[in-house]
This record gives sequence, C-alpha cells and structure tokens, in this order.
Amino acid sequence: MDVNAQLSRLSKDIEGNLYTDELYKVMYATDASVYKKKPLAVAIPKTNEDLKKIIVFANTNSIGLVPRATGTSLAGQCVGNDIIVDISKHFTNIIDFDPVTKTVTVQPGVIRDELNEFLKPYGLFFGPNTSTSNRCTIGGMVGNNSSGTTSIQYGVTRDKVLSITGYLSDASEVTFSKLSKTAFSEKIQLQTLEGKIYHKLYDMLSNVGNRENIIKEFPNPKIHRRNTGYALDALINTNVFSEDKEEEFNLCKLLTGSEGTLVFTTSVTLQLEEIPPKLEAMVVTHYKSITSCLRDVPELMKHRLFTCEMMDRVILDCTKDNKEQLANSFFVKGNPEALLMLELRSNDTDDLQKQIDELITTIKSTNNSYAHPVLYGDDIQKALTLRKAGLGLLGNIVGDKKAVACIEDTAVTIEDLPQFIEEFTAIMNTYKQEAVYYAHAGAGEIHLRPILDLKKASDVVLFREITTAVAKLTKKYKGSFSGEHGDGIVRAEFIPLMIGDKNYELLKEVKQTFDPKSIFNPGKIVNPYPMDSSFRYNENHVTPEIDTLLDFSDTLGIVRATEKCNGSGDCRKTEKASGTMCPSYHATKDEKDSTRGRANVFREVLNNNNAANKFNSEILKEALRLCLSCKACATECPSSVDMATLKAEFQYQYQESNSYKLKDKLIAHNTKLNKLGSAFPKLFNMVSNTGVVKRFMGIAPQRSIPKIANKTFRKKLIELRNLDHDVSEDSIVLLVDEFTFYTEPEIAIQAYEALKTLTFKVKLIILESGRTYLSKGFLKEAKELVHHNLSFLEEQKLTNCPIIGIEPSAILSFRDEYLKLSSDKNFAKSIALNTYLFEEFISLKIKEGIINKSQFIDDHKKIKIHNHCHQKALSNQKVTFDMLNIAENYEVSIINSGCCGMAGSFGYDANNYSLSMKIANLKLFPSINKSENNVLIAANGTSCRHQIKDGLAKTAYHPITIFKEALKNPYFFK
Repeated sequence: MDVNAQLSRLSKDIEGNLYTDELYKVMYATDASVYKKKPLAVAIPKTNEDLKKIIVFANTNSIGLVPRATGTSLAGQCVGNDIIVDISKHFTNIIDFDPVTKTVTVQPGVIRDELNEFLKPYGLFFGPNTSTSNRCTIGGMVGNNSSGTTSIQYGVTRDKVLSITGYLSDASEVTFSKLSKTAFSEKIQLQTLEGKIYHKLYDMLSNVGNRENIIKEFPNPKIHRRNTGYALDALINTNVFSEDKEEEFNLCKLLTGSEGTLVFTTSVTLQLEEIPPKLEAMVVTHYKSITSCLRDVPELMKHRLFTCEMMDRVILDCTKDNKEQLANSFFVKGNPEALLMLELRSNDTDDLQKQIDELITTIKSTNNSYAHPVLYGDDIQKALTLRKAGLGLLGNIVGDKKAVACIEDTAVTIEDLPQFIEEFTAIMNTYKQEAVYYAHAGAGEIHLRPILDLKKASDVVLFREITTAVAKLTKKYKGSFSGEHGDGIVRAEFIPLMIGDKNYELLKEVKQTFDPKSIFNPGKIVNPYPMDSSFRYNENHVTPEIDTLLDFSDTLGIVRATEKCNGSGDCRKTEKASGTMCPSYHATKDEKDSTRGRANVFREVLNNNNAANKFNSEILKEALRLCLSCKACATECPSSVDMATLKAEFQYQYQESNSYKLKDKLIAHNTKLNKLGSAFPKLFNMVSNTGVVKRFMGIAPQRSIPKIANKTFRKKLIELRNLDHDVSEDSIVLLVDEFTFYTEPEIAIQAYEALKTLTFKVKLIILESGRTYLSKGFLKEAKELVHHNLSFLEEQKLTNCPIIGIEPSAILSFRDEYLKLSSDKNFAKSIALNTYLFEEFISLKIKEGIINKSQFIDDHKKIKIHNHCHQKALSNQKVTFDMLNIAENYEVSIINSGCCGMAGSFGYDANNYSLSMKIANLKLFPSINKSENNVLIAANGTSCRHQIKDGLAKTAYHPITIFKEALKNPYFFK
C-alpha cells in the first residue's frame, strides 16, 4: 500500500483532520524563518488518542512528525518534509489549577496571554514573556525555552516547568517530573523506553569525564538564556550526580528547549508567580556611544530591575518620519546613539521613589550617560510603543532585501557584552552590514539581523559566512548562540562548534535513545538539515513581474506585496486579544483563514506558477474564500500585508478567466438596482425580501434585505444638493454615498443639519463610492467610477474643501483604493489627505476648540460604540468616542468588538451566514446582550447595524443620529 493510501486510512481513523491537499501543504511549508519545506501532510489532531495513532503511524512507516502550534519560530523549527502536527486548534484546555501551590497544568496549545488572563483574578501569572505573547503557546515556549523581556526578574521557561506529560516515540505515555534519588533508581530499572532513557542518561552523566567536558564546553552558566542543543548541563548539578547538591533530578530541564525532538507533549505543569507590583517607573538613560551604554549594564543590573532593554540610533531614526511615533519620542533628549530602558516596580509610592533615587545615583556615578528622564504611567507605554514601532519599521523593507534571522539570538555575560559588541560590529563592518542594536541588555542578549537578499546566490553565501563568523565569536566568549529562539535549522549545524564534538556525540546518543527512528522533528538539533538550503526561493530566483489593475508600485509589484509576510503570526491571535485581525480565523482557528496562511498561498502561486493567468488558481480561491476584507491586516500586521487589496485584485483577475457570477454582478451593481427600486420603493422592498429572490441571489433566508427609503428623504437630499451655495475657502463638503442615499437618507439629513447647527458652510454632493465594485473584484468598473468622482470634485472646485463622509467603507475608499486606481496619483493623494469621516471632522474641531460642550444638552445617556472595521484600520476609534463624549453627561464606551461578521455583502451570502453569526457571537453580541436596556448602541457601518438587527433584533444608531440629538437648538431643514 502506498503512502497516500495509508494517509487516507489514518485520516479516517482519527477524530481530527488530516490534510494532504496542496492548499495545506503550501500554507504549512513555512514558519517565521527563511526556510520552506513542503510537508507530506498536515494533521490537526483532536484528542490524545489521535496523537497516539499518528505516532504509531509514523513509527510504522518511518515518517517524521513536526510538532507545531502557532508556527512563529525564527530558526525553522516548525518546517519539514514530513507530517506537520498542529496542536493549536484543539489542545487548548487548562487542565488543573492550584492557587495555593501556585501551579497550573495546561495543554500545549494554551496561549500565554490567555493563560495569564485566566490567572489574573488570583493575583498570579506565568512569568516568561515573548514578543508574540498574544498568540504563542505554552507548548512552543517549552519547545524553545522562551524568555523575553521579563527574564531578568522571572527567569526563562525552563525554570518554570515542573512536569511534562506526553508520548515517547514508541507511543507510550509518560510523565517527567522531579525525582528523588530513590525514585530515579527505580526508573532505571524499568524495562520500557522510559527506563532506557533514564538508564542512558545515568550512564552518560555518571562519567566524570563527560561531566567535566560539559562544564568546560557548554555556554557559561551565568548566561541565563542558553539554549544550545540539549541542556545536559542543567542535569548534572543534581543530587543524582553530585552528593553536595540538593536539587532533584527533573528531565523537564532537558525537554524544555528540545524543540519537540524527544517527546510529543500533551500537557505541562508550570510554576506561577505573583503578579508584578502595580506601581511602575521607567528611567531612560541616554548615551553617546554603544560601548558606554553597555558598560553601564553590570552596575545597573545590581538594582531590582524588571526590564533592562536597549535600543539604538538606527531604531530611533526609523521612527523620525512616522507622524504617529513623533508624539511617542517626547522623552528622547538630543541625538543619543543608544538608550537603556530601565523599569522599576513597587506597591508603595515611597519605595518606588527610593528605588528611582538609588538607580539615578548609580547612573550618575558611572558618568557614562548624559540624560536620564523618568517616565510614569501611560508615558511608559508610549516609550515601549516607540521601540516596538522602530523594530517593526526596520523589518518592513521594500524589495527583495530583508532582515534575516540567523545571528539574532546571541547571548553572553553582561560583563562580556561591551567587548563582544565591539568585535561583533567589526564583523558586521567586514560584510558591509550596519549593525542595529536591539538588545535584552540585562540578559546579555542581542537581536541583530543582517540585511540580505536570499534570492541571490551571493547573499546565500554571505548568510553562511556571517553566521559562521558570529558563531565563532560567540564561542570565544563562551556564549550561547541560541539564547531564546532555538537552534532549529539555522543554528543546529553550529552546535558541535558551540559545545565541542564530544558533547555533540552525547546529544546524538540522547536523540537515539529517545527516538531511535528519528520520527520526532527530524533534522533539528542533531543530524541537522543544511542551514543554507531549503529557502523560500530557489537560487537566483527572479521575481515575476505581473500586470495588475490596482497599483502595487509602493511594494514594487504585487508579488513583493505578498512576500512582505514574514510569518510572525500576529494574525493568529484569537478573539480574546485586542484588535480585529483576522475575523474568520477567530471563528474557525484554521490556518487558511489567517492573513499568513493566505499570504503563503499567494506567494507560492504567484512565484511558482506557469499559467498565463497566475491568479487562475483554485487553492488561492479557497484560501481567500472566507476573507472578509476587513482591512485589519493593513494596520495590525507589522508588515502591513493588505489582504483586502490583494483579494480585490485576485477576484478581478480570476473572474476575467472564469467569468463573473450572476449573484456577484447583482451585488456589484447594487446601486443601479437600488436606483431602479427607488421608483417604487414599497413594491421593491416587498419583492426583494421574498424567499424566491433571496434564493436567486444566494442570500441567507434569515437575512433581511436593506429597504429602499421612501421618496421624501431622498427628495430632501436632492433639494439640499441643488441649493445655491458658492463654495468658499471655509466651506465643507458633505458626501452622501450610495448606501446612505438609497437606504438611510435620514442619516445624511441629520449630518447636514448637525453641521449647519454648528454654523458650518455645507455643500452637499451625492456620489457612488464604488465600494460594491471593489468588494466583488469589478475593478474596471471601480476604476472608471474613481476617474469620474475625482474629475467631478475637480470640476466643482471642491478639491480644497474638507470632504466629509458618513459610511466608513465608502468615504475611506478615497483614502485607500482610490490611490491604487487613479491614473493621477498626486491628485488622488491630495483628495485623500482632505477626506474625513464625519466623526473625524467633528473630533478635529473639538480639539481646535471650535466645538465645545456649551453647544450640547445636559441629558444623561449611556452609549456603547461599535466601530466599522475600515475605520479601525484606516482611521481610529477614538474620534467617535470624542464626538459622542462631548455632551456633558453622556457615558460613552467603546466595545472591544472586533468585526461584526457582516462585512458588507459577506454575511448576507447563504454560504457565509453561519460563520458570520459565529464571528458576531464571539465579542460583539455578548457585549450588547450584557448592556442595560437604556444603553444606546452606536454603529457607524450600515452592514454592522443590519447585523445587530438581524442577529439580536435590536436597533443600533449611527453616531451622527445620537450626536444630532445632543445638540442645543438644532437646525432643521424644511
């Protein structure tokens, strides 16, 4: 029986899923590293029994298993040509919790931040932290021995793992935990694979020569972040091998950091910490050189610091042209070459001040820095945001050169750090690389990525040469080449150099004992894959130049737009985290519904496809099928992968080869249908909401079709539009879009009347934005409409007036897609810069003092705001809050609602209805249901309001309606 037939049998034998199709192979071929290995299959096990069956299958057929959770590994731990086993979907339970002993037992798919949210009411948390903490799992943290910014106070993951339960390579279940000498002796006697493992380790580490060699060659034990190979050095200092040691033997020390190569974990018991003190302060020391900065670290670390992080001039410079970050750089004095961010905490104000004074005394005594401002409260978060933004901008390089992870994980003692950095910089200068210093300085670890184009053979050579040179330097200082990101593929080749050949042979014996057939994550740690092959691109790869209707020149073409995704997996955060990205992933927990999954498929299809129309791809169509085009990825993704725009281009290109479906034509041309229906609105509304019409259009029977408004309101709008009004410098333009005009014209009238009440000179225009064309990929029609609208604004001499819109998806298209569809980019940009949501304009005028509280009534109202996804992505939510909060006694709050799930026409589609409702029920609907009856729900998206109406039978109001009602002496158009 061939492998495919056997995989088919396995698929039927497990409760979870097993995928062998091209779509899943492409999605799981990469992680957050530079590597690509297409797997044989992807398994999504549902139960422990599933895992056991998969391991038996792998053993029987000598096929490898690559354990994977979020897949954010930078070193290539999560890729392989075998079966990827993704535990992130189903292994997400907290099994046991004991607040007295401060321990918790979890499945490996539990997300770090979500665990801490569960622990918060008990005053406890899991200390080790990573930059990916809102999506990284405990299983991944154990596999990599993760640490993060908190390690100087709370240690690394290895310090916190009390026990691990899982399956060995023979599918036997075993639990590893602390053992007394007696219990250890009993384990050695077992006639099982577990017994063989303990026996082998005892024989190996009882050898004095082996222990001495481990101490001699392994990284300096003073380096807390050391994760090179298997941590044999963490086992020898126990009472089993040293009479003078009290620590009991715990094999979890070895398993943590083993990258899933020894055991397939099913649960982990962790030691917890008390939540850090609430009061915090941050002292930011400024330096004129990197060396002077690092020389300060040993002395400063004598204080009880909670973080000691360094950022350099290059990172700061990256934020200088970013308007959003200018306000966050308020604390930077002069032009420092480096900053140290030193965090202090306490539960007592006097004690915190004492700590600050003592730290500043030390800072002054070293005489290395020239400034040391102290930050408190929100200012600390602003400083951290600046640092994070700089790093994000560093990694967001346009073109084929990228910051690649290979030497980004070096750690040495803090005493050695200054000299190490000087030699490190010399190496970088040799290779003409500008060193960027982003460091966990208090832990002696530096994250630096050289800028290389791995599509070029010459840069692939540099990739190995630079990595080798830095490995040798790290060994010179007895450092750890893998501090917290693991060995994976990129660094496993260098383990013999880092720990010596004899010790490396011991590692091979460990692997052979645990896993004789090498089925667990083969090619990692021992017998590694080559570090300079299996990249995302073949040698001297030429990026295809593909003609598109949308303009992707800002990313040097659509192919490179898809290549911006670096696999960091920010799109894998769940609905429990803040933000909106990705709504469909929140509901399905399926990789294909994440921005990363879609980007992986896009990249593969466009780069490795010989079809005349590269977009004519069924796997790409399937990957994009449930994308709601919410645009959250454009801002929440650190690489700004704009999947909504990519999807629009795909829809257009695919339909050009495969024809346009009737139901898509009807939605795309919805404005024309509404115009016809507006002649006989009652009849149109009655007919359009019949079951026959819904079935014909593919609309879910549970949905109510938006009704055409009666003629009275539309007639009023036309009258307003035709009013004689000379446009002057202080005029504003109120743009009434196609949705508002035909279905909710009363909102436009309220907007007009509100602006007139506030004494603005208003010119009203009625334009179709083109949103329906854009949503269905009718880009030719959209482009024609964009040209018409921009020409109209120019002809009417309205280009210098603020243009204010009502429906977010309509007005914000002027800022977004219009720039990619207009033939006159400069003109389109000038319009975009002068375009506002109604709420944005009002918020701006409140800040300018033109609008104030005296103009509003003092009635008491409670309001909850749900904002449109496009507003969250292309504007901000606070403007709506500011507008409604202007009334003195209005209690206003913003719902952490994510996406409503309707997304224009998406939720109307019968095929999407259940998913649409599932998304709404994750965050939005529960929040509304918890509200008291007197709470007003504000939602500025027409589709959002309809989702609330259909799903909860409740009325949501446009913020304009609430705002208008709050005005004193309102103007009414007769």
